[in-house]
Amino acid sequence: MRHLAEGPRVGIRHFTLDDGPEFVARARESRDLHRPWLFPPTTPVAYATYAGRLIEDPTKAGFLVCERDSGAIAGFININNIVEGAFQCGALGYGAFAHAAGRGLMGEGLGLVVEYAFTALGLHRLEINVQPGNAASIALARHCGFRLEGFSPDFLFIDGAWRDHERWALTTRTRSDDLANRP
Repeated sequence: MRHLAEGPRVGIRHFTLDDGPEFVARARESRDLHRPWLFPPTTPVAYATYAGRLIEDPTKAGFLVCERDSGAIAGFININNIVEGAFQCGALGYGAFAHAAGRGLMGEGLGLVVEYAFTALGLHRLEINVQPGNAASIALARHCGFRLEGFSPDFLFIDGAWRDHERWALTTRTRSDDLANRP
């Protein structure tokens, strides 16, 4: 399947309904990695509903991070709550699958999604809301140049309770400044 953008090891592409069997299998294999932070769909029906929203809702954009050599789905990155007009912002959510965790594939994929969001989608700002104890997610945000902007108590209802979150953000200006200052 054709990628929207490619890096050395991964490409990103939109979700399709045909990805359901692989996505569901990988989500089931990754349950221990994801809990208690993330609850991706683990049944075909739940996947169809989830992917359908990402495909049809103009305030969302879903991307699969796929290994270039095998085509295997390494993880997913979604831009939710896309607001246009004067705001030009979206909220990122993401998850790696267990077989790909710790290999740098999601960092490469997130870089591709950020570039796509700032160019093809015309967004100016991306936010990531992360539970403070989710060290891997915070490390990924930091690695990709997001800056900590604040703390939101009782921000999202996850796993049966309202959870605190840190707010990380990146704008086109901070992205350009970061790239200009790299050796």
